[in-house]
Amino acid sequence: MTAFPGFPEGKIDFTNIPDPFFRQLLPLIDHLGELKVTLYAFWRLDRMEESFRYFQRDTILEDQDFMRGFADDPDQTVPKLDDALQRCVQRGTFLKATLHLEGGPADFFFLNTPKGRAAVQAIARGEWRHSGDPTSPLDIVTAGPTIYQLYEENIGPLTPMISETLRDAEDTYPNQWIEEAVRIAVENNARRWSYVEAILKRWQEGGRDEREDRRDTEKDRRRYVEGEFSDFIEH
Repeated sequence: MTAFPGFPEGKIDFTNIPDPFFRQLLPLIDHLGELKVTLYAFWRLDRMEESFRYFQRDTILEDQDFMRGFADDPDQTVPKLDDALQRCVQRGTFLKATLHLEGGPADFFFLNTPKGRAAVQAIARGEWRHSGDPTSPLDIVTAGPTIYQLYEENIGPLTPMISETLRDAEDTYPNQWIEEAVRIAVENNARRWSYVEAILKRWQEGGRDEREDRRDTEKDRRRYVEGEFSDFIEH
């Protein structure tokens, strides 16, 4: 067994891991390779700045330090990695989108979050393009204003603190959800981010009603001015 020398002194970076990983996903994982790849994905994606974050199989293969500890036999590292990735997809931790690029088929892995699901759906609709960056070749085409534009135009001026909050929300929720939640806030005279965030959290926890006839009904209007949302409304 190779001993770990310990964490270094001074400032070190930390990786954000969603709480449901520990409470829901970790108890289900019974394979070491699957656990390693899952944790590696959290670390890798947390260091990306793109709006839609993903990784490819080759990204992991190129990380020699990680691959060196993935299998004792060098000839078994690639098969074990492929097995671990497949387990993660079957578990539902990752979502996989396959595209046929100039060099052949390429797999892109997203975390199974609202943002990841939106990305995979956008790819299925053909809403993607080549980014021109070999290290990050896939660019998801998103229509509509950015979250920062929505905030400034409908809620108020940006501050460093709110910008960080919006950045976290952009990483968590699909842009379509954010745009719709802001619209509801404006219609109900609740122009504050706490109200928008309450709607987004409700959709994430309980599911969003996607029926096309959902808008502009009296029942729908009351849904966002009564109960848990009433404290946000200016009467």
